[in-house]
Amino acid sequence: MPPRRDVPTAVGLALGAAADLLLADPRRRHPVAGFGTVAGALERRVWRDARPAGAGYAAVLVAAAAGLGAGLDRATRRRPAARTTVVALATWAVLGGTSLGRAATAMAGVLDAGDLPAARALLPTLAGRDPSTLDAGELARATVESVAENTSDAAVAPLVWGALAGLPGLLGYRAVNTLDAMVGHRSPRYARFGWAAARADDVANWLPARLTAALTVAGAPLVGGSAREALRVWRRDGAAHPSPNAGRCEAAAAGALGLRLGGRNVYGTRVEDRPVLGDGRAPGSGDVVRAVRLSRAVWLAAAALAATARLVRGRRAGAPSGTARRRAGTRSSRKLAPGARDD
Repeated sequence: MPPRRDVPTAVGLALGAAADLLLADPRRRHPVAGFGTVAGALERRVWRDARPAGAGYAAVLVAAAAGLGAGLDRATRRRPAARTTVVALATWAVLGGTSLGRAATAMAGVLDAGDLPAARALLPTLAGRDPSTLDAGELARATVESVAENTSDAAVAPLVWGALAGLPGLLGYRAVNTLDAMVGHRSPRYARFGWAAARADDVANWLPARLTAALTVAGAPLVGGSAREALRVWRRDGAAHPSPNAGRCEAAAAGALGLRLGGRNVYGTRVEDRPVLGDGRAPGSGDVVRAVRLSRAVWLAAAALAATARLVRGRRAGAPSGTARRRAGTRSSRKLAPGARDD
């Protein structure tokens, strides 16, 4: 059996994922929003147009979040019920898979209704590009791309870090990702100050993005796609994207859904011509719904894997080596009288 300290963590990860599936994000007093408020206040005090200032800013905030997780971990080490509860609440707080799906589903609804003004108003909840001149097809593309990328950032990555590092991993990862969203984007103010936050997010998402792509390949048949095609497009086009991580997720989704993603994106005054991902047709509103279904399947599979990995890790960590078993047996034979029981 795995050590008891890991069973509660695994159960907490599963319960937190179930809470996100059923309830989406907490509606009031969201802990991530609170972290963002603190981060914004600190930025106003320490901002300098320099990489060292930004690196220190990010390091302090991430260390504080991970340190809080470590403190909670220590406080609940010998209290399994409390550990399960704390891990479940932390997992629920840092996951965003269901909220992502709901926002994308709302976009599909207004696109089906032909309400372009409403669709343009919704896009900022999903993507940072300028929606003012986008038509229905471009809004659908932006939504599918956002769902593909944020399935990793908002759902798979927290679960991976929860499996790898427990509470410090859950809270530390969410701090990294939140700081990237706040200061890691390309702009005159954050080109230097946000550099460290952006690079930390790239590192933290390297493994989750590739797991997301792999699970997207596996889930392609659930949305009428081909796993073989998803794998082919991922391998061919994933590295062409300017992001070291988002391209893998978007390329796998393009192949799984039989779509063509990429193209020109406008971010305020900045224009990016992204490479084409996939060989299929342009996305429509119905493809947004399919993307949401695929996203849900991917992150729920990741939740199952995270809980299982925590149990397997615990079993391996808790199993004594052969040498340790022999030594324990020798010590027992010396200390116990013949016929005595070691209860």
